[in-house]
Amino acid sequence: MEMFPPVGRERSKKWFRAGLILGGFVAAAIVTVCIALLIYARILGAPPLAVPQSSLYFSSTGEKIGESHSGEIRYWIPIEDMSEDLVHATIAVEDRNFYSHPGFDVKRIGGAVLADLRSMSMAQGASTITQQYARNLFLSHEKSWKRKISEAFYTLRLEMNYTKDDILSGYLNTIYYGHGAYGIEAASIYYFGKSAKELTLAESAMIAGVPKGPTYFSPFVNKDKAFDRMNIVLSSMVTNGYITEEEKAAALKERLTFIGQHIGNQQEMAPYFQDAVRAQLQDKIGLDAKAIALGGLRIYTTLNSKHQEIAEQVVAETISEESEIQLGFTSLDPKTGYVTALVGGRNYKESPYNRATQAIRQPGSTMKPLLYYAALERGFTPVTMLRSEPTSFRYDDDREVYEPQNFNHYYANGEITMAQAVAVSDNIYAVKTHLFLGDNILASTAKRFGLTTKMKDVPSLALGTSGVRVIDMANAYGMLANGGVEIEPVLVTKVETYNGEVLYEHKPSEKQQLNPDVAYVTTNMLTGMFDTKLNGYASVTGSSLIPQMTRPYAGKTGSTSSDNWMVGYSPSLSTAIWTGYDEGREITLLSDKLYAKNIWIRFMERVASGTQSENFTPTGNVVSLPIDPKSGKIATNHCSENVRSMYFIKGSEPTEFCDVVSEEQFDTEEETPKLSEPLPVEEKKDKPWWKFW
Repeated sequence: MEMFPPVGRERSKKWFRAGLILGGFVAAAIVTVCIALLIYARILGAPPLAVPQSSLYFSSTGEKIGESHSGEIRYWIPIEDMSEDLVHATIAVEDRNFYSHPGFDVKRIGGAVLADLRSMSMAQGASTITQQYARNLFLSHEKSWKRKISEAFYTLRLEMNYTKDDILSGYLNTIYYGHGAYGIEAASIYYFGKSAKELTLAESAMIAGVPKGPTYFSPFVNKDKAFDRMNIVLSSMVTNGYITEEEKAAALKERLTFIGQHIGNQQEMAPYFQDAVRAQLQDKIGLDAKAIALGGLRIYTTLNSKHQEIAEQVVAETISEESEIQLGFTSLDPKTGYVTALVGGRNYKESPYNRATQAIRQPGSTMKPLLYYAALERGFTPVTMLRSEPTSFRYDDDREVYEPQNFNHYYANGEITMAQAVAVSDNIYAVKTHLFLGDNILASTAKRFGLTTKMKDVPSLALGTSGVRVIDMANAYGMLANGGVEIEPVLVTKVETYNGEVLYEHKPSEKQQLNPDVAYVTTNMLTGMFDTKLNGYASVTGSSLIPQMTRPYAGKTGSTSSDNWMVGYSPSLSTAIWTGYDEGREITLLSDKLYAKNIWIRFMERVASGTQSENFTPTGNVVSLPIDPKSGKIATNHCSENVRSMYFIKGSEPTEFCDVVSEEQFDTEEETPKLSEPLPVEEKKDKPWWKFW
């Protein structure tokens, strides 16, 4: 008897054939879907690997001065800068077949799927390093089939477009190691206070075990579990042939020292400077705020850590804790415009308002050197004489009257030289000069010096009634110090991405903006504020600083009822300081009026301490003559106790001698008055028209 009747056999064959056909369709569909996915993945190309990373700020010497992040502290480093033991430990414990599988470990996945089906959950995981990297980059960490499918697709794209080393490097730079540390470099610094390249075998095994569960395996959470996990990692390394049993035993005996501290934060050093850097990155370089904060940028700045430390110390030591005075401070290198130190206020936490770069305050008499530079370009000399006396100036077609006053109402009530007017800060001389030069000369000259604020062309502009920024004044005086080469305040020299691509690099200007001879003559006049030979109806404004000076400086003080300034320079450093009250109220206390000068000299001297004194080098087209400061004429041995060497552009030097005595009064040639040094004698010239004022 047949087991199956003919009809039953035919029916079974039909079902079998139908099953084969259906299976073929399913297989074909799967193959088609896989091919389509591969084509789609290829069309989409490489997925972007951008993740939020800490942007780092470095000083001019490469020292890290700060960073910005969104709570995820992450420093991207190439795999070459990671310890080999750390790389091997990670592969051994996370994905031993990493270099041989195509992104998926089929054996591990099969086991995990069976376990999930038995439990009807997503409890088991079999993620490779590539899958984990895909999840970190593009997906959430929820356990769902949808996320698993998306993860598989991103994994496919990563494997198709990046090398294994690229993927491993990305994984190690993005994985979470606990305590806010993302990536191996941040973790190495947090756990052991060192770079990932310096990790020992024991340290590598300890850190490699943490990502499995940072809240369980961190040594700062549970040391016992952390060391148990470390043992598992070392055993995996032995199994995979990375280390020997002897090396494992030695690692387990190593004494580990845990630090538990992140280095650097956004306000670690020079917070006002860092704020100014971010502003310059946006305004001048064109980077957006998100890229600056979370783009993993390497921002190389001009900050000199020594200068910054001295500046902050001097400010803290000089200004009384009881005083409400605020300040803005900037120092820069005249040759490059590189800002070496910047202080925008006395306490960043209390007030982040940056008075060095944002505040616009009246500069007072610190505007005069720019005025006198313009005058020297137009025929004035350091010995041009004008009367210093109470004067009423009419302007705007005689509809307005301006009556400036000298400090404490002191006047020479006679003629004085420009050199002396600078040294004692005579206001009448300055306003007369400004009016002589004519409309818009001072305002246009200020622009040539790099001042960016609007100048109101009125008689009082000569006395600094139009506001300026501290950083711009340091830059303007820096152009006098460097001989007139155009500079601008530079805070950033270079910006790189985490992988070394240069986004920006500063290129210095070589434009000669000012006349170098006139710039030097102006500098020589500005040294006069520290020379008591120029004392006249008033003392030189820098007389109180002379005992503290160990080297030549050029500079100018400035004051209004609510502002006090000191701006000055050596051949290698220009520094500007403003002090006053934020609300602009009058400064009445004598001690509050002295802070700017005292901070300036203390800073300049401490920065220069231990270095060789520098002199201002004359240009080739200037000549030095011994001058009687009172008369402005060439000094002789018979007419002046005070003789100051002054510089003139060749051809503009004076030819008259002070109190010349007739040769008939002397019996011998030896009795003829001798000059203090050989001087060229030219034909006597008529007085310039402005001397008759």
